[in-house]
Amino acid sequence: IKELVDFSFIYDELLANYCLDNGRNAVPPIRMFKYLLLKYLYNLSDNGVVERSRYDMSFKYFLELTPEEEVIHPSLLTKFRKQRLKDENILDLLINKSVELAINQGVLKSNTIIVDSTHTEARYHKTTQREMLKKASTSLKAALKAALKDSDKDIYLPDEPEKRASLDEYNEYCHELLNTVQESPYSELPTIKEESSMLSEILDNQIDCYDQSIDPDARIGHKTVNSSFYGYKTHLAMTDERIITAATITSGEAFDGQELPVLVQKSKAAGATVNEVIADTAYSTLENLKQSNDYKLISKLNPSIIKGTRSEEGFIFNKDADTMQCPAGHLAIKYRIDKRSNQKKNTRIKYFFDINKCHVCPYRNGCYKENAKNKTYSITIKSDYHKNQEAFQKTQYFKERFKTRYMIEAKNSELKNIHGYSRCDAAGLSNMQLQGAVSIFAVNLRRILKLKGEVCP
Repeated sequence: IKELVDFSFIYDELLANYCLDNGRNAVPPIRMFKYLLLKYLYNLSDNGVVERSRYDMSFKYFLELTPEEEVIHPSLLTKFRKQRLKDENILDLLINKSVELAINQGVLKSNTIIVDSTHTEARYHKTTQREMLKKASTSLKAALKAALKDSDKDIYLPDEPEKRASLDEYNEYCHELLNTVQESPYSELPTIKEESSMLSEILDNQIDCYDQSIDPDARIGHKTVNSSFYGYKTHLAMTDERIITAATITSGEAFDGQELPVLVQKSKAAGATVNEVIADTAYSTLENLKQSNDYKLISKLNPSIIKGTRSEEGFIFNKDADTMQCPAGHLAIKYRIDKRSNQKKNTRIKYFFDINKCHVCPYRNGCYKENAKNKTYSITIKSDYHKNQEAFQKTQYFKERFKTRYMIEAKNSELKNIHGYSRCDAAGLSNMQLQGAVSIFAVNLRRILKLKGEVCP
């Protein structure tokens, strides 16, 4: 990566965020950015990436540090994110740079993009304090067990509290576990030190914040009718070579389909050629079909969303839950198909909402009539507008190209399971955009190296 990328663009972009004639000399912004890149490349904590930079010569080489040179304090990474990386366009900047690099290296040749979204849990979410401590302490014990596997030594660990134990008892247990591990001869092993840092950060960082969200931008989104998440959505566009060409980050309740025009426009601005778009049913809306004049939209029709992505009233079809969603984010509890007797009128789908939620809804004015016995919303199925798409959907070409959509699911999995994208590092949309920008940049660099046949981390 050091030889592949010219990081001077980071210096040029951040120059205005530094004072050149006052204060002590700053750590070079390129080096600070490289710390962040290593953090997301290897899914490490702030303490973890700094600690590894002390002894890992490949890290020191990448950071342009001599073997005996001292590393930064972990708190500088927080200051760098909050005070220096304040560019709202950081997401587009890093993606465009990686796409430009892929084109220059001759590894991006496709004229197709695959579009989908993936969700990320908010930093502060509905997990209880006790569950957070249990998960972190279990990971620490697992790391210690792995270290003791080939050793004849044993370490006495405190007994885990019973299921009905109070939070204070579990808090005390975690402190005792940390002290025991830190006093053991295995405390300096990288894996154990990283897990200890994770548990320590949870204990030190105002643990009561985990019970109630302080994230001003995160929202509840639905994956199915019965499952939901609290956080953000990242909408991605990716080529056949599995290089991400565009991304937008929204709150969790946002509808996937409305992001398609933006993703196409951003992909073209990054230098990619877009002749066809492959996507799931959420993107086959009337508006998107109308705008797909200069590219083929390979997206299966869903009769429930033929009306469009969003009506004037703010109702949208949630394709994950397979039902209608009201402006307040509540899902319909049931639906009914009405085949009207008048032959000139098309069939419609009538959705029913929970009237008890309407009584206290902040959006009820103009949406819900007082004393009404039920709240419904109807969609007329107008298949006449989709004859061309229906015919295209039946062709062999459509069927073969649609099979490649699975590749973006694998990319989403890579972001989450390898680069820590399943959970936000900090609260707020701006922090989520920064995490997304650096994570996608790292993923694209890895993919470029892989396509060039070189070893990647």
